[in-house]
Amino acid sequence: MSGIAMDGARPGWAQRVADTLLSLPIAYYGTGALLLFAAVARPTLLRPFLLLLILRQAAPLGVAVIGQSLCIRLLSLDLSFGGVALVVSYILTSGIFAFPEPVLIALCLLFGFAIGAINAFFITRLRASSVIVTLAMVLILSGVVTAFSQLRAPGDSPAMLRYIGQTRLGILPITVIIWVAALIPMAAFLRLSVFGRYVDAIGANPRAALTSGVPYVRAIYVAHIFSSLFAVLSAFLLVGFVGFGSLSIGADLALNSLAAVILGGVGFGSGKGGVLGPAVAAFMLMFTFNVLTSIGLGEPGKQMAQGAVVALAAIAYAARGQERIH
Repeated sequence: MSGIAMDGARPGWAQRVADTLLSLPIAYYGTGALLLFAAVARPTLLRPFLLLLILRQAAPLGVAVIGQSLCIRLLSLDLSFGGVALVVSYILTSGIFAFPEPVLIALCLLFGFAIGAINAFFITRLRASSVIVTLAMVLILSGVVTAFSQLRAPGDSPAMLRYIGQTRLGILPITVIIWVAALIPMAAFLRLSVFGRYVDAIGANPRAALTSGVPYVRAIYVAHIFSSLFAVLSAFLLVGFVGFGSLSIGADLALNSLAAVILGGVGFGSGKGGVLGPAVAAFMLMFTFNVLTSIGLGEPGKQMAQGAVVALAAIAYAARGQERIH
């Protein structure tokens, strides 16, 4: 049997394999190319210990990406990650609230819930741009923390989060286990639940979804609350991993999560996209930073790489948009 498809006939296996490869997110090819480069130029980076360390570094971004992906699939956006992470870091490390650690963690989760609901309120009820709303939110939150830090500076992170951020179970860092534990249920939830079908419908054609009775407002509320809660969880992992709070923690979380989501195969208005592609993209970004550090470029190289990755994400988004048009 020939693998070449005939006119009017079902495509052969070679064509199906080619179509599958071409439909893979850019993050898969980028990660493969980076691993190949490391195998040739920096084989030390492929040692299991270092790969697990890079996975641990990628876990906070990977968790944040889950929420960003959900918002983007609903034609929205969440740029408030940095502000949420900053406030969470300050609540946990400054000692401004003299509560036990579990109470502080619960307070942070409540804060994340409130920020997500406020973002969704302005986006749905006042029809404000999600970019403007969430960007304003991050500026407000950053300003509040900066003002309070004049009275009480951030300090050490809670012992519970340091344990989670710096400990392994066997060979696996706990942060990676938490990342996977958040990723798999969310993927199952979006695939099997009614809410997941709402996300597909609104992302693919919001006008048709509204006409058919899909609860758009409720879906946006759920997406932004989930997004803020994932930002809080990401901040927990960051604070635990670093071991102390700071006024710059999570500053690049929003931009990196946006790039990772797009490179992971999720686009505005497509209604399509899973959670595995953005997770691979989050690992790819962290691996890129480690490769640059290993060849001596350090922080300047990281900044250049971030700019290049964001530009690549924008090109990928534009290319996918052209595919949908044609």
